[in-house]
Amino acid sequence: MIEYLIGAGTIGAAALASKFLQFEQAQPTLKIHHRPFPLEWREILKEKWPIYRRLPENLRDQLEQLTLVFLERIEIRGVEGLEITDEIRVLTASQACLLLVNQNTFFPAKLKSVVIRPSAYTATQHDSVGGVQSEREILVLGQSWENGLVVLSWDNTRTGAANAKDGRNLVLHEFAHQLDQADGQADGAPILGSPEQYERWQSVCSRVFADLQAKVNEGDKTLIDEYGATNPAEFFSVVTETFFEKPYYLKKKRPELYELFADYYQVDPLTWT
Repeated sequence: MIEYLIGAGTIGAAALASKFLQFEQAQPTLKIHHRPFPLEWREILKEKWPIYRRLPENLRDQLEQLTLVFLERIEIRGVEGLEITDEIRVLTASQACLLLVNQNTFFPAKLKSVVIRPSAYTATQHDSVGGVQSEREILVLGQSWENGLVVLSWDNTRTGAANAKDGRNLVLHEFAHQLDQADGQADGAPILGSPEQYERWQSVCSRVFADLQAKVNEGDKTLIDEYGATNPAEFFSVVTETFFEKPYYLKKKRPELYELFADYYQVDPLTWT
């Protein structure tokens, strides 16, 4: 019924029921109690992140409160000699929390830690072609693990915030993976509220995902970054970046996909002037 969710296979009623049962545990309801947001943090966001400056007042207030919750609940630690400053903490947390405004929920409870590296790093990727196993070193900007760990490079966290119109934002990308992985599956479908929503998600995303793959294979230019053609999980995260940073073009080129993501994230970035 929902081929897109796991690529070439299908997902049945039992899997859907499992998603519904895990909803409250994976993304518990969050009650926010308003607290003062440090003025110096507000100045950091105004200076370093154009999207923050464009947010309507009510969403900006929500974002600030979510940022405070994030910094209370989730450890942010530096490695390779990187000292975690207020700029690193607030810019990382606030970009992540943009995904949560208007939703009255928080990230999965299993998300406990964010590791910040100074810059991109190498990792070993294992491949299998025709039964032959191989491995190679690849350059990595960030990673999201199903056990609740996110790894980010500070260089790309900072530049991703500064350029809010290129459709590339490392923090939005990796934390979208956390939403996708909330039910334990990186399948390109976050937890939704009803079978009808899953059917709509499958219908729209399957069509656009297949079209993106075809265009990438043909070497055509695409609005959605070609990395989104890798698999459904990457498609969800890449479209999330496009939705928040290139809303005008996404709605113009793929209105059905824009509306799908606007309904899921409960925001309309085109109104943020």
